[in-house]
Amino acid sequence: MRALQTRLDAGGDSAALDRLGEQLFELDPEEGDSPDDLEPAADTGSAEVQALLREANRLAEAGNDPKLEALVQQVKVLLDDGFSPIVFCHYIATAAYVADALTARFRSVQVKAVTGQLPSEARIDEVESFDLDRQRVLVATDCLSEGVNLQAQFNAVIHYDLSWNPTRHEQREGRVDRFGQQAPTVRAVLLYGANNPVDGAVLQVIIKKAKAIADRLGVPVPLPDEEHKLTEALLRAVLLRSRGASGGSQITMDLPEMEEVQELDAAWHNAEERAKRAITKFAQRRLKPEEVEPEFIRAQEALGDLAELRRFVMAACARVGSEPSTGPKDVISVNLGNFDAATRERLDATGIGGDRLRVVPGDKAVGSAIPMQRSHPLPTVLAEVLLERTLDADGTHGGPAVLGRTGVWATAAVSTRTVLLLTRLRHELTITQRGGERVVSLVEEALPVAIVAGTNTPLTDADASALLLATPTGTLLDAVRGAQLQWLTTHQADFQQALGDVAKRRAEALLADHRRVRDAARARGTYSVLAKEPVDVVGAWILLPVAGS
Repeated sequence: MRALQTRLDAGGDSAALDRLGEQLFELDPEEGDSPDDLEPAADTGSAEVQALLREANRLAEAGNDPKLEALVQQVKVLLDDGFSPIVFCHYIATAAYVADALTARFRSVQVKAVTGQLPSEARIDEVESFDLDRQRVLVATDCLSEGVNLQAQFNAVIHYDLSWNPTRHEQREGRVDRFGQQAPTVRAVLLYGANNPVDGAVLQVIIKKAKAIADRLGVPVPLPDEEHKLTEALLRAVLLRSRGASGGSQITMDLPEMEEVQELDAAWHNAEERAKRAITKFAQRRLKPEEVEPEFIRAQEALGDLAELRRFVMAACARVGSEPSTGPKDVISVNLGNFDAATRERLDATGIGGDRLRVVPGDKAVGSAIPMQRSHPLPTVLAEVLLERTLDADGTHGGPAVLGRTGVWATAAVSTRTVLLLTRLRHELTITQRGGERVVSLVEEALPVAIVAGTNTPLTDADASALLLATPTGTLLDAVRGAQLQWLTTHQADFQQALGDVAKRRAEALLADHRRVRDAARARGTYSVLAKEPVDVVGAWILLPVAGS
């Protein structure tokens, strides 16, 4: 009805009528961050519009809407099975209509509608205002189908309106079927009219075809429809054919015979073949997992586990000014208001705002606590702030240094005075390909190096890393610390030979790793790695044995 009323109000405005094709096929809007969910005008004469509008009002007043009834039944099934569904509609008016109907049918259930009428931030606020202890249903347009995480509140998707863009369905389902989803099962329901020729065309020729290709290749393939010429031709053919058919089901049966369907099917086939060739070109099917497992294990060790992530966030928050609190199930609660303005501004730019943030290390949410991995904005911003303020002596990065680059402490972890150096190693990797072409890359890594005083022999990498976490015992006098740092300054040149040896050893290990992976992939060419000296020392600390030990 809204489309008819829009057309009646628009009169002969061609610009208003042009919106029909743009919105039906979901052309990217020139402005805004979501698809346009306003209703297009129906393209017909005013007399016909008035007659159709009267008929639409009569049907609405009769309360006979089979599609809505089917939706109500599906929502009831999902709620009874413990699911919290999102109902995706294409237009704002449809979403409002559906939300009103569901509110009337499920009075004890929270029902809200979120559409493009709300600003981006208000949409998120509306979603987060749901009471997670009660049953809930969200009705939304495709303004929520991209860039929004909804896995903490919902675990089912209903496609009330089919889309001519098959990617749109994946985007909708991807809002809940993603990392951090606590439900063991996520359900997706697609509603379509069995006697609706347009639904039949979209379902069979576009959606099912896209799914079949994705199942075969393992990756989705975009609809091969430049400027929407093929889908527009298909829509016209279906609508024209339906006028002369005895029923919509006949149209569905005749789809494979239509010239427009065959043309689109050929385009799908060509797109699938191109995607298949691309996968073959870039795939490493000859690479066996066991051959590169050592590199994978070392990469995981370098990234750290969840316990190390938790330790870092707890310590870093305290260093930057906000001592976090802990709760059950490893939940960390951070008072963001205690951070300085520069840190809050950085967090806000990543989407983290408000006064308090609750996170839990891992990939599953716990209540309102969101999952936190190493790449989460909180540890990322904290690491940047700590590094910049520590390396920047004049405080131009928003605050004073918060970490010491030198220090002295006593610990039971050592029995002899030990120097712990945090180094930055740089390596020059050269690949000589067939034909003599050379590719030179700079490879950097951070590595702790521990040297027992008087030996100049580095400990193992594992022992050096363990000393980074050595617990201080007692408090040293300022005079003792000053004397030790003076000794370190005087003898720093003594460690250069040991650091050079470490750099060469790491360069040889890097070359061996590179050759093994390249050989496993049957890659051709020759490789060399050159350690660049002198080694950069980022931090230096002296660890002393506990007195009397």
